[in-house]
Amino acid sequence: MAIEREMMRGSGALAVLQLLSRREMYGYELVSALAEQTEGALSMGQSTLYPLLYNLEAKGWIASRTLESEEGRTRRYYTLTAAGKKELARQRGEWQTLVRAMSALGVLDPAKGTR
Repeated sequence: MAIEREMMRGSGALAVLQLLSRREMYGYELVSALAEQTEGALSMGQSTLYPLLYNLEAKGWIASRTLESEEGRTRRYYTLTAAGKKELARQRGEWQTLVRAMSALGVLDPAKGTR
């Protein structure tokens, strides 16, 4: 199931920070991982991802470096910074609070909401 744009706006940065907490990645790799690991729910095109990456970099949450591959292709790799790790922890906390609240309302377990 695809996620509406408004919900995606709030989850895209967290998803990218989470992926980069695992390892350094380049743009297309991030696009592929988001689509594959979320079964398409958090799919985003490069035209959405790159402005998000530039924004995260401007905030100091990620850093980038350009490397040339063995095939001669130049790629920009992104990595999480110390500030990005702190932001990731903060955003995880917010999502955990939201999930608990929605669960209490029965959103995650509809049978619970029919009391």
